[in-house]
Amino acid sequence: MSAPTPADPAPEGRGLQSLAFGLPSPELLARADRGYARFLAQAAPDDHSSYHNQDDAARPR
Repeated sequence: MSAPTPADPAPEGRGLQSLAFGLPSPELLARADRGYARFLAQAAPDDHSSYHNQDDAARPR
């Protein structure tokens, strides 16, 4: 036997989700900021490095 269906509609509300559901936490945002700052702080490759210079073989010795 099934339970009877209530006559009143279910009350509208947020249910089990918290008010901050779907929003990033401040800790997560701080961690992302630190990672992005570390990414921007990386040094560019040296222009005089033989690893990055493809024209070394064509230069006269």
